[in-house]
Amino acid sequence: MPLSDVYRDAVEHLLDRVFGADRHARTAYRLREGVDAVPELSFAAVEQGTLVGSIQCWPVALAGDDGVTYPMILVGPVAVSPERQNVGIGRALMGRAIARAGEAPLMLIGDLDYYAQFGFDASRTGGWRLPGPFARERLLARGAAPDRPGMVGPHR
Repeated sequence: MPLSDVYRDAVEHLLDRVFGADRHARTAYRLREGVDAVPELSFAAVEQGTLVGSIQCWPVALAGDDGVTYPMILVGPVAVSPERQNVGIGRALMGRAIARAGEAPLMLIGDLDYYAQFGFDASRTGGWRLPGPFARERLLARGAAPDRPGMVGPHR
């Protein structure tokens, strides 16, 4: 179901449970500052009236060192209730968001071991900079993401 159909407090509670209450200090949150999630790419998994998973996607852009701006979609956070992990909810949410995104370039900060199954890799992100600390090997992209150096930030 669309994430917008779920109470915002329920989403925040799920994210706190999965990522911790200090999650707002992470670099990924700086990439989302001042922009809203893309409603048509953000979904919820609900079982018997309870939110058990969510995915949000955000408009970002690479401000290329070449002076060109390259719009992309930041995928995440992807959260699944600890009691319901490893049963395919996260994979289903990712599959739906990717299918709806079509050919749009996607990026995320995450584990290659998991996100490779969805076509993400680090082959084009080596020159990207972020507004905070991050592990280079966790900066992943798929689709037509630009293979250029530059700074990633919110796209308004």
